[in-house]
Amino acid sequence: MPDGARPERRRQERGVRRMEQLLDAAAGLFAEIGYDSATTNKIAARAGVSPGSLYQFFSSKEDIARALADRYVPELEQAHREATSGDLDGLEPAELIDRIVDPIVAVNVANPGMKDLIGRSELPEHIIAPARRVQAAVAGRVAEVIGRQRPELDDATRQRYATTVLRLFATFVPLAVSADAGERDLVITEFKTVLRGYLTEVLAVPD
Repeated sequence: MPDGARPERRRQERGVRRMEQLLDAAAGLFAEIGYDSATTNKIAARAGVSPGSLYQFFSSKEDIARALADRYVPELEQAHREATSGDLDGLEPAELIDRIVDPIVAVNVANPGMKDLIGRSELPEHIIAPARRVQAAVAGRVAEVIGRQRPELDDATRQRYATTVLRLFATFVPLAVSADAGERDLVITEFKTVLRGYLTEVLAVPD
């Protein structure tokens, strides 16, 4: 390896680590105080760097949000594949809930600032659209499962039930993300209890 290659490689590696450090700091702040209240100066301070150092990597807070979304969406897609792939039709409600809830909660706990970002209609579409497409795909998959177990239901009713499931996620997942480690399992257990009661009723075939 040429003598100049190693220093250049080390500089690149340091740059990657610094970018990840800044993104982690931003994600933490977005989760704690929200996107609006977080500033580039606060992000730099959380990361332990100067604002000038931050601007070497990101031109604005929106640029940071875009980079976080780019990091988050592939993880979200993988979690949703785990949650909705394979044969879900034969699962009991409790098994179905474990399959769906566990990977989705896990990816959001690992990315605590993203729920605030993807729910904000005022952010540019290229930031929020990929995550919303994934959410729509999950709603469609849940509607399919409901439809196969309750074929007498029309499409609008299936979609309404699936949308309610996603709204329950939207309510409980932020609670799980913000809970400390000792409380999180309790929140997830309560969420599963609520969801199990709802799906048991929805999937029950009328007499």
